[in-house]
Formats: sequence, C-alpha cells, structure tokens
Amino acid sequence: METAAITSWTLLQEIPVPADVNDLLVDGEQAVAAYKTFRDSAIFTTKRLIVRDAQGLTGKKVEVYSLPYSRIDMWSSENAGKLLDFNAELEMWTRAGHIKIKLDKKIDIRRLDKLIAWAVLNA
Repeated sequence: METAAITSWTLLQEIPVPADVNDLLVDGEQAVAAYKTFRDSAIFTTKRLIVRDAQGLTGKKVEVYSLPYSRIDMWSSENAGKLLDFNAELEMWTRAGHIKIKLDKKIDIRRLDKLIAWAVLNA
C-alpha cells in the first residue's frame, strides 16, 4: 500500500455529508462528519474513515480509501497552537502503515479524537 499519497491528506473545513456517500455505507453504519479536502472529501463514519479523491482533469474518476477504525493500533492528535501554527494534526498507526492527516486550525481536532477513541475502544 502506498502511504505517500495518504500522508498528504489535508482537511480544510467541515461540509455537509455528500449524499452519494450513503452508497458506500454498510448496514448500521452512519456518517458522522465530512470535511473538504483539496480535491474531494473525507467522511468519518461510526465504523471507518472514508477519503474520496477525485482524479483527472474532469474529476469524474474517484479513488476511495477506507480505513476501518478496528485496524488502528494507536493514534495521536495535536491541536494548532497560536499565531503562526496553522494546522492541527491527526496521526494513526495501522497495520498498513503510518497515516498523517493535517487539519485546518478551524476544525475541532478534539471532536475527531473523541470519535476515533469511541470507535477504536468499542470495536
């Protein structure tokens, strides 16, 4: 699995959950929050993180990454500081490797930290 592409995810702002995400969800899974990325969106559900990456000039080709919370061995979160610190960070260590996600400082990192803790610890 390529981790170079994964480490480049940056969440810019919270958005409404895209309607077509429901086609990806399994029975009993619910979308909790969605965030705009540079090219598409990232959706945190009750069971996993889904990152959609539109590709090509038209953006009609979409690659979908799915990270089940049950595969997260450890995670860390770092809130944005003051003044010149523009990003918060969420890091996850999985069987597939190390995943680093940058979040705009307007995004509530503690909300995501709590969601991952709830999902991992209840899996």
